[in-house]
Parts: sequence; C-alpha cells; structure tokens
Amino acid sequence: MSIIIPIRNDMGAPASRPRPAGGSVLTSLPPLSLYVHVPWCVRKCPYCDFNSHAAPGGEIPERAYLEALRSDLEQALPSIWGRQVVSVFIGGGTPSLLSAAGLDELLAMLRACLNLWPDAEITMEANPGTAEAGRLRDYAASGVTRFSLGIQSFDDAQLKKLGRIHDAAQARKAIEMAQRAAPRVNLDLMFALPGQTQEACVADLREAVAFGTEHLSLYHLTMEPNTVFAKFPPEDLPDDDASAAMQDAIEAELAAAGLDRYEVSAYARPGARCRHNLNYWEFGDYLGIGPGAHGKLSFHDRIVREARLRSPDSWMRAALARDGSHVSESRQVGADELPFEFMLNALRLKAGVPASSFEERTGLSLAVIAHQLEAASQRGLLDADPTRLRATALGWRFLNDLQEMFL
Repeated sequence: MSIIIPIRNDMGAPASRPRPAGGSVLTSLPPLSLYVHVPWCVRKCPYCDFNSHAAPGGEIPERAYLEALRSDLEQALPSIWGRQVVSVFIGGGTPSLLSAAGLDELLAMLRACLNLWPDAEITMEANPGTAEAGRLRDYAASGVTRFSLGIQSFDDAQLKKLGRIHDAAQARKAIEMAQRAAPRVNLDLMFALPGQTQEACVADLREAVAFGTEHLSLYHLTMEPNTVFAKFPPEDLPDDDASAAMQDAIEAELAAAGLDRYEVSAYARPGARCRHNLNYWEFGDYLGIGPGAHGKLSFHDRIVREARLRSPDSWMRAALARDGSHVSESRQVGADELPFEFMLNALRLKAGVPASSFEERTGLSLAVIAHQLEAASQRGLLDADPTRLRATALGWRFLNDLQEMFL
C-alpha cells in the first residue's frame, strides 16, 4: 500500500521574453499571498529539515532582521506593483520569538508597502514553548487573525523523543491562550511516531478536538535528508501498514467530529479552511521574503520561481546591500514543467479544482495534458468529470503515482 507523505503585473516586460506556451499568455493574474520567514528557533528539532537555526536563549537579531526584511520587500515591490495581497503567513523557525513590538513593526511595514486586503488572513506560527498570553494578545491586536500552533503530540514521552521544547501541559495552556487571543487557531499534530499505536494516535486527535479546534494539520513523521533523525533514526517506527491504518483512523475520527479532510494533510470545520494554504494548492502566486524563502510570481508572459539565500547572516547582509544578491535563484518555469507543477498542487485538494483553472493559471491549453488525463481516468485515479480536475478516492490513496503521470 502506498502512503501519502504530506509534504505552506509586470506591465513593462520586454516583448521578447519567452511565453508560457506557444503564443499564449496569462489573461489574468492569480491571487497573491505573502510568506515571511523567521529562521530562528530555541532548539532545532531532530526531524526538522526547514531552514531553521537555533538561537540559544531565544535571543534573535530582531532589529537587523526587520531592517533586512524591509529592504527585501522594497526590492520585490516592482514585481508585484498594484497587486492585492490576500493573505500573509509568518512561518519559521519560531516566529513567536519576535517581540510584540517587532511583530507590530513588521505588520505596519507590510501595510505601508503592500495593497493588503482589509480582511486578509494573517497567520503566525507559534511554538507552545514560547507562547505567552500577553504576547499572543499583542500579536492579535497588531493584526494576526490566525495562530498555527506546533503541538505535535499531547504525549510527554513522544514530545521528548521529538526534541520539542514544550510538554503537554504547555501545549494545552498555549491552545487556550491562543483561542482567547485570535479568532482562528490551527493545531499541527504528527503521527506514525516512534512506538505509537493507533489508539495513542486517536487519543491525540480526541484531545485536540476537545478544545473545539476548527482546523487540524496532520503530518506523517518522515526521516528527511540532512536531519538528525536521518542519521540516527528512532527505534520502533510504525511500518507502512500501521501508518496507513493510522491515516484511515484519523480521517474517520475527524469526520465524525465534523472536520472535513479538504487537503492531504488538512482538516477543517466549515468556514475554517486556511486561505493562505489554499492559494498554494490552487496554483496561486506568493512572494517569499526572508532567509531561504521561496516564491512563485506570475506575469502576463511568464511564471517565475524565486528563492532567497538560506543563511540568515548572508541574507541580511545581501538584502541590506540592495543589489539583488539576496535572491539566490530566479528562474522562469518552462512550459514543459507547468503541467506537473500545477497538478502536483491541485490534486492535493480533495475537491480538486475547476478544469478551466489549468489554462487560467498556466497559460497552457488543457489539451497538452489530454493524454495523461485520459490515462489517469482509465486507471480509476482521476474523476471522469470533464469540468473538474479531481482525484478519485483511489487516486488520492495513490496520490504520488497519480501526480507522477504529469511529469
């Protein structure tokens, strides 16, 4: 059995630039989101392959970081000039290491520089080990509308194995504080943990749901390259069959609790879906600022992917130099890559996307993937509805295989 491993208007472009497909253009630009990366954490978790760096004692170079962020953002403005920003996600690392004043300055900067929707969703990740009631209230007062708490488990023994800096009691307290501070709170949990039984996995879910949680993200523990766990794997990891059984139990348990699985790793009550992440899966645009941040930006004649320097110190120096050297990669996505990139994202959504969005978001005719669509449908992996690109139940279970058909 296959296991799904969940994995966050240029109006003056020269006419000679290559276009997404033979002569076609993007007739409209997709929604635009902003991702802001805060690279520091108190301690690096052994399973984490994100661009995060330990800041002993939680001391971070906040002033230098905010100045570099402003410089990064201002240099990016010509690429997004005039476009509305529908959501902001402040991720890490541990963004809750930012002071209340620092976060307030950051959001004021975004409002001054960007055309931010008045009702834009503004999400901030927070670690229960750094959460304080006063600080969370101040974050919300500054404009944060959604907290995403990295709970991972309510089992103290598992939290210790995962290298988390919080215990279960701190997790419970952080949830209550966040719910009092902001209108939306998302909880992250992990499953297929060392020695974890299906009963223990379900117990974590039930405790999370007991808080009235509206949104849960569930992640399968994986041994990512270049992590401590990759070099020293924990013992007694559940096998593929046990992990698949946990995944089935998770979906059934949360469905009974009123949380719909709308994306591979996301479950939500009606009206509580994460708009920022939905924009990713629907192949929307996002500007990424901060060390190691990635972005995807569409123009009328091309789609560009960007990445910033990963090292916080190198990124800060380069961003402040204002010579573009803080951008480590900027490349146009080729027409031959776009079908896979689009389907890689869209098929993660349980409801899929309208078939018309393929041409709207890529500039390509749906005919370029007609053969793959037919083959996937014949294998029972893709819904036969011609107006919608959506995996069947079988296709979702073997999602990796389905996505690879569009390579």
